[in-house]
Amino acid sequence: MILTIAAKELKSMFSSPMGWVILALLQFIFGTFFLIGVDQYFQTMSGAMRPEQRVGVTEFVGNNVFTMASFIMLFAVPLLSMRLISEERKNQTLPFLFSAPLSLTEIVLGKFIGLVGFLTVMIAIIGVMMSCLNLWADIDFGYLIANLIGLWLLVASFCSLGIFMSSLTQQPIIAAIITFVALFALLILDYFFASDPNSIFNYLSLLRHFEPFSRGLLDTRDLAYFVLFILTFIVFTVRRLDADRLRG
Repeated sequence: MILTIAAKELKSMFSSPMGWVILALLQFIFGTFFLIGVDQYFQTMSGAMRPEQRVGVTEFVGNNVFTMASFIMLFAVPLLSMRLISEERKNQTLPFLFSAPLSLTEIVLGKFIGLVGFLTVMIAIIGVMMSCLNLWADIDFGYLIANLIGLWLLVASFCSLGIFMSSLTQQPIIAAIITFVALFALLILDYFFASDPNSIFNYLSLLRHFEPFSRGLLDTRDLAYFVLFILTFIVFTVRRLDADRLRG
């Protein structure tokens, strides 16, 4: 049943004009930064640089693309997640959802997987685009895979928080705004607490845990952080819906 709900959500996103517009805009932005990165690589590396100063094409172009991707997803995810539950509440269809022969966990996981599946298409396109560099250069697939995993985990974390915020209100726009503000705060926490590296707030920063992936490193601590972050907000969403069902 989880996969059925996920397929339904995925189908609704692909049948929605907003879904295609967001997908097209993301592809245009990422494609533009990819081409800019390739052009800058040739301009920079053709200059008078010592061999030890030269950077691989994967890292040079990938830094452009993945840095921009993590920033753009900050805007895309709230727009896509805002309607997942708040629209059900707004249209007063939430009681029908509660009465269906489904557990709340199945409902939330289905919606979450559907949203992540939609954005995974975009991440896969980035992977294919970056792999095209291998046609004329030897690229670092380890670096590329680490960045793709890190971006996917970051996006999945965005989605889990977005679904939770969508469960708090019946206005999709309000859900989108709250999600954006919360995600932005979680991304820049380490800047506010840079003077205290051991601060718990510093550790909670999403950007801090994404940075090792962006350097091509896979750290189990960062993997554990993202998994726990995702599970936490999925559980919060289930508890929130359970409270609504009991009040109903």
